[in-house]
Amino acid sequence: MTQVRVAVLGASGWMGKVHTMAYQTFPHFFGTAGGTASVVAMVEENPKAAADLRFRAPGAKILRSWREAVDDPEVDLIDICLPDSLHYEVARAALLAGKHVYCEKPLADTAAQARELADIAAAKGLITRVGHAFARNPVHDLAREIIAAGEIGEIKMFKASQHVDIYGDPLAPFMWRADANLAPTGIIGDTGTHVFSFMDFLVGRVSELIADNFIVTPRRPVVAASGYGEQAALSGNEAWADVTNPDGCNILCRFANGARGLVDFSRAATGRKFQQTYEIYGTKGSLSYTYDEVNRLRFYSSADANGRRGFREIDVGPENETFRAFLPLPNFALGYNESKIIEAAEVIRSITSGQQMWPTFEAGHHICQIVDACMESSRLGRWVTLA
Repeated sequence: MTQVRVAVLGASGWMGKVHTMAYQTFPHFFGTAGGTASVVAMVEENPKAAADLRFRAPGAKILRSWREAVDDPEVDLIDICLPDSLHYEVARAALLAGKHVYCEKPLADTAAQARELADIAAAKGLITRVGHAFARNPVHDLAREIIAAGEIGEIKMFKASQHVDIYGDPLAPFMWRADANLAPTGIIGDTGTHVFSFMDFLVGRVSELIADNFIVTPRRPVVAASGYGEQAALSGNEAWADVTNPDGCNILCRFANGARGLVDFSRAATGRKFQQTYEIYGTKGSLSYTYDEVNRLRFYSSADANGRRGFREIDVGPENETFRAFLPLPNFALGYNESKIIEAAEVIRSITSGQQMWPTFEAGHHICQIVDACMESSRLGRWVTLA
């Protein structure tokens, strides 16, 4: 058994909490044969936010600067749960210091930055991972198996959407995610990359696209200490800040394999607390998925007898090894935290075995290429070809 020593950066935030929990929890489900993790350092620059970190990972060093973690010889893996604008700088420093890196999405602000990170990691033989956990739900393994087996034939069309209403209310407070200085690509890098990860995992490379990015509410009130998803009472005396990155995007795209795509996502779809869907249409059948039925896939096959054709519901269950690690029965849903536990277990197994697992920084580079293309296409008002 090999123990990987981890530093979690941005430890007091939502993702930092989830990642810390995942490292502590995954051996209960997946055992220790693939290695274990010890959170030896937690980074949080805000002293108030860091106050209870010592209770979350007893014995871990509580650090104020990510540079301390990168320079620490007792750290093997740098886990980046920081604002988007810091991902490239921190990941680059960690790789150059010889650390493995697990970075939340988006990997970088630009595809050029992501390319550099992937190249450094390859040159140094380091394990990398981007936090696209939604696609690690076992139901998507089933979708990929069906596609690989040719059961839906040649893919011709892909449709997907992901919407939340965190900014559906025009008076919802300003947050760092709406600041182009901290999150340069806005919802494109935040939510769009989740959809793009499904595209990469299930369909293949995107070759060209045209995108329309938009801002729904241009200015928002600044409310101190308000967090993601929180409601805030306004006094009427608030300062106002400009929203400087996209709230939503509509995309038409073409894949290298000839398939066409139609994709939309936003953070301002009033009433949509979390909507995530995809549909994949092939020459012999199709697949349909919605997060509202998180472990269920709908499968249509033209091979069924005439008069018996229709979408069948498949509930992924213990026949899938990953699902079985958590539950012995189907339709006992695995949710978001379980997907992060799966992800953390795979990161540690990659490091102990030396075997990369999707999505690496190489996959992250392609996803960043799609983000770049969306930003450029919307700015220019035309189709953009991906390199």
